[in-house]
Amino acid sequence: MPGTPPARYAYLGPEGTFTEAALRTVPAAARANLQPYASVLAALDAVRHGEADAAMVPLENSVEGSVNATLDELATGEPLIVLREVLLPVSFALLARPGTELEKVRRVATHPHAEAQCRRWLTTHLPDAEFIPAPSTGAAAALAAEPGGEVDAAVAAPIAGDRYRLAVLAADIGDNPDAITRFVLVGRPTAPPVATGADKTSLVAFIADDHPGALLEVLTEFAVRGINLTRIESRPTGERFGHYCFSIDCEGHVDDARVGEALMGLRRVCADVRFLGSYARADGNKPRVRPGVSDVEFRDATAWLARIRDGRA
Repeated sequence: MPGTPPARYAYLGPEGTFTEAALRTVPAAARANLQPYASVLAALDAVRHGEADAAMVPLENSVEGSVNATLDELATGEPLIVLREVLLPVSFALLARPGTELEKVRRVATHPHAEAQCRRWLTTHLPDAEFIPAPSTGAAAALAAEPGGEVDAAVAAPIAGDRYRLAVLAADIGDNPDAITRFVLVGRPTAPPVATGADKTSLVAFIADDHPGALLEVLTEFAVRGINLTRIESRPTGERFGHYCFSIDCEGHVDDARVGEALMGLRRVCADVRFLGSYARADGNKPRVRPGVSDVEFRDATAWLARIRDGRA
């Protein structure tokens, strides 16, 4: 009887990116077929079209903020959900073809986010070098590997040095040694994983119309239920100028009574709410549930109301 075929995982490529490194921290990836894609959209569409079972894409960085391409693609198109998150410490290296001397580096390729996170080091050690933007740090490493190519070196993940047989001219060149990038593994809609007690829920709320207090209405649904937001930011919907949606991460699982009620509240006051998944937090932090909003207290309140309606109070 034939065995189960290996899972197919897409990721933002090419090979040697931080996204590949993040994907390889997922235990199942060791037995899966990993396929790089040229953009976040291409990786997510591979899942939508059935070419991949899931896709790993970057969502936000502790220094440079959110990856807008990922936020926008998750908010539009055929729905997808987050299956898990990965927090990856980001360590940059200056890579070049073997034999290259640091003082002879004149053109350096990397992704703009990476350049921003290494700006002080590059200004100090390569003040006259020209920065060449690349679609990813992996693509930058591939450029640096080309003999007689247009760049002398690349700022990339250490994994790229192994992939493209590049020498490390300098390691740990990031200006912030504590930099972390958050990645998400995204799949087709399915029932969320079982709540762990240390979970996160992601969603996109679309405001019905532009009016005073619109954002407050959204925030109130969380605040009155004691739900902490770990991230909220507005993004243009692309429909017309001044029309925005809110991309939100909150503590808790959709199966938690307080979170479920908050989502129902949003559904009532918003034009639309796109559920992006409930999943275990990568840091394992459990939320502090204040008195009055635990599942036990919600059940007690529901039972009390039922007794009133039945004339048994």
